[in-house]
Amino acid sequence: MSELTKMLAGEFYTPSDKQLGEMRSTARQLTYQYNQTTPSQISLRQNILTTLFAQVGSNVEIEPNFHCDYGSNIYLGDNFFANFGCVILDCATVTIGDNCLVGPQVGIYTACHPLNPEQRNSGVEFSKPITIGDNCWLGGHATINSGVSLGNNVVVASGAVVTKNFADNLVIAGNPAKVIKTLC
Repeated sequence: MSELTKMLAGEFYTPSDKQLGEMRSTARQLTYQYNQTTPSQISLRQNILTTLFAQVGSNVEIEPNFHCDYGSNIYLGDNFFANFGCVILDCATVTIGDNCLVGPQVGIYTACHPLNPEQRNSGVEFSKPITIGDNCWLGGHATINSGVSLGNNVVVASGAVVTKNFADNLVIAGNPAKVIKTLC
């Protein structure tokens, strides 16, 4: 089984694998190009995102500087906006629905490291997918950790650290995030 197959299956894999290194290098080149564009280069930006990501819906805008691990595991719905400084570590799939807003300095992290120090020091890691529903808003400096699923119409308050799944129609906040309000 290839390291890529293991990575996408959520099993322990070696990120220093040659194929994975080449894929990250390609993503770094594309994000570098994207981050060098000017605001008026809308079609160039769109072309880079279409090349980088697995799926790009209509009306997608990401403010530079943007960074990701692979890009090929990111699926974006329609009407997506990410503000400055977004980081998506997409060692597993990251699926974001329609009409979603991502505030500045938001981190979406599928990557995980073993808790056992000997295993961690060996260099292996694993990943868990992240799913964000439709009509979600992630406030500035929010962190979405591996394996999290957010339902539709979820607002994540600024600075929240999301470590577990949440259902539809909620406002969540804190570290770790908890429900602070139910939306009608």
